[in-house]
Amino acid sequence: MALNTTLETNNGITTITLSGELDASTAPLFKEKVEEAASQKVRRLVLLMQDLEYMASAGLRMLIFAKQKMGSNVDIYVVGAQEMVIDTIKKTGFHYSVVILDKYE
Repeated sequence: MALNTTLETNNGITTITLSGELDASTAPLFKEKVEEAASQKVRRLVLLMQDLEYMASAGLRMLIFAKQKMGSNVDIYVVGAQEMVIDTIKKTGFHYSVVILDKYE
């Protein structure tokens, strides 16, 4: 399955919506969106993942890349991720570097 991404920025907050599968073949699509967000000098990156069905280790590497690319002053929110995706994030300890939420207001 492919990865679909959309990016929207409002008031210093960039939202990237991810659906499908984030793996080695689709990670470059996500990377492009992260680079676009980083170029906009935002203060928050919100990743809407409720429709992300699968995330491989390449997807986790892209989350780490996002944290590095956005910088320490940008908070990253992982929103609505499925349990399997959250487990992957927690097993690596990366949940200490992002905010995991069920919903984002």
